[in-house]
This record gives sequence, structure tokens and C-alpha cells, in this order.
Amino acid sequence: MLIQILVLAVIAAVVLYQLYATLGRRVGRQPEDAPATAKGIPAPAGPVVAVAAGPLEGVAALRARQPDFDAGRFLNGARSAHEMIVTAFAAGDRETLKPLLADDVMANFETAMVARETEGRSEKVEMITPPRVDLDTVSVVGDTARAVVRILAEVRARSTGPEGDAVDDRRTAELWTFERDLNSANPNWTLVHVAAAEA
Repeated sequence: MLIQILVLAVIAAVVLYQLYATLGRRVGRQPEDAPATAKGIPAPAGPVVAVAAGPLEGVAALRARQPDFDAGRFLNGARSAHEMIVTAFAAGDRETLKPLLADDVMANFETAMVARETEGRSEKVEMITPPRVDLDTVSVVGDTARAVVRILAEVRARSTGPEGDAVDDRRTAELWTFERDLNSANPNWTLVHVAAAEA
């Protein structure tokens, strides 16, 4: 009888050990189960860069044409372009703006800058915090790649005009659309459209 009890105890111990080995060590999805990249896209660098889930298929299509496309690096570039364009527009710096903007966008900016200058106003803009940039959509049509970036920014504008000086802190939420010709040796993207967005 004692031998039977010992045998059953040994069997039970073996079964419990096997269950523990199979189930006990991993419950649910583990952090190491997550892929290091999403469809080959490197994780964005820095807290102000984010890649939304929506454009991943578009990014995959773009990477099929441009294998070295890096979403994180692109968004860092978009953030830098945003700061350059906003500050150059405020300063009336056409030389900086022209290579970054499509012709029709440059024409709209030029109209606004001329109107400001005609009124005797000047402005200087600085970023209060680095803007948050998120990839909204990505598409490839023919040889043209298009990326829409949602940009949330906090800026401080110091203006001078006939009525005196003023300082204005404001938050902006915009969708900036960038394009590039995939057949071009020029790796830079051009801003082709700006629209208001929900914050």
C-alpha cells in the first residue's frame, strides 16, 4: 500500500512539474513576444515621435520602392522642417522657405509675408516645446510618395507693429503633407499642403 502511495505521489509530482514547465512560466503575451519592429519599421526615436497604426500598410508600400525609408528618421526630419518653415515664415526668410515648399504653397506664404510687410509688421517665433509629430497617412501613387504628418506644437510669437509689441503663446494642430519623387536622386521631401487638424 505504501509503495502504491509513493508511486502515485511520484506520478503526481511529474505531472505537476510538466504543467508548470508548460504553463507556469509564461502567462499571456510576454514583452519579448513583441517584435522589435512593426513590419520592419524601426521604433521612432525620442518621446515626441510616434508612428500611428493606420499608415503601416502605406509605409510597407513605400519601403517596397524605397527600402531604406525609416519612419522614425522621417518624422524627426518632418519635425525639423516644421520648425525651420515656421520660423522662416515669421522672419520673411524666402531663401530658406523656397527649397522646402511646393510652388503653390510658396506663393501662399509669399502673399501672407508681403501683406505683413506692407502693414509694417514683423514677427519672431520660437518653439516652447518640441512639437509632437505623428504619421497620419502614407501613400504611393505612381512614382510619388506622399506622407501626411499630424503636428501639435506650442509656439511663442513676438510681434512688432504700428500698435506696438506683443507676445502671443499659442498651440497649433495641423496636418502637413509632404511629397517626394521616388525617381529623384534628391532624398528631401517637399511640403505641398497645410491644413488645420483637431488637437
